[in-house]
Amino acid sequence: MILRNLTLGQDLQLHHDLQWMDEHEWTPVVSSVEYSLTGALLVENATRQAGRPISLQPPDNSMAWHTRSVADLLQTWSTVPGQQFRLTLDDGRGFNVVFRHHESPALEAEPVRQMATYDADDYWLVKLKFMEI
Repeated sequence: MILRNLTLGQDLQLHHDLQWMDEHEWTPVVSSVEYSLTGALLVENATRQAGRPISLQPPDNSMAWHTRSVADLLQTWSTVPGQQFRLTLDDGRGFNVVFRHHESPALEAEPVRQMATYDADDYWLVKLKFMEI
């Protein structure tokens, strides 16, 4: 899985064990239902143009570890307002995404093992919340 920073042209390899947790919980169909003043049912349907959530996280705490340096880079990238990325999954599907800051936190990172200090190569668990644009 590759996350490409479209501004910097920089690629970041994400662990292949990250799972897209909400892949099948979204639909592009949106509906509005209301009654008119005469009592008739008014139904409007449309297709969403963007906004599909892509939440990536490890299936459990024993998988999909990233180094602290990767977690730090993701943190840096997530602090740039409106920063756009190209997420390419291992199956070849690609999505243009931004962090979902309106569903905070858009990035969660915690160490696999608690220690007093951490090195760049210590392992961390990361959870990422993106939105397709």
